[in-house]
Amino acid sequence: MTKVIVTGPESSGKTNLCKQLSEQFKIPFKEEFSRKYIDNLDRKYLQEDLVIIAKEQLKNEQLTTNNKQLSLHDTDLITLKIWSEYKYGNCNEWITYQIEQQKQEERFYFLCSPDIPWEEDPQRENPHNREELFEIYKVELEQLGHNYSILEGQKRLENSIKKITELIS
Repeated sequence: MTKVIVTGPESSGKTNLCKQLSEQFKIPFKEEFSRKYIDNLDRKYLQEDLVIIAKEQLKNEQLTTNNKQLSLHDTDLITLKIWSEYKYGNCNEWITYQIEQQKQEERFYFLCSPDIPWEEDPQRENPHNREELFEIYKVELEQLGHNYSILEGQKRLENSIKKITELIS
């Protein structure tokens, strides 16, 4: 099965694209766990929370799907690694170990460019450095050796549908 992960910096259209692809291919997508977790905190999140989020994100990712060809994911552990390193200067070893293990899986990434307008959201923290974060994502995917396509401009959905169709045929 091919895991398709939609990733990128904040407010780059990941969740909207996942919803559209889910409808197009008639499969559910695995949601980003951090939103639910942080929404239920009665305090600001801490670096230690990222490990809890990572474990649940991974558990959700590993849940089986009825589709034998494709599973669709709104972010993955790479997002947590990048965020942890960017915000705190390091990342928990459990997260980096799991990311290394995932290199053996059939994974394909859509890296969303932050070329769409920023949308305010209580969980978003970086309206001014999305390009910098985008470059960090790109370097990370390349260093890990994952196949990926950059999605930008108005044809994100069209280009992602075409690429997924190629992947599963």
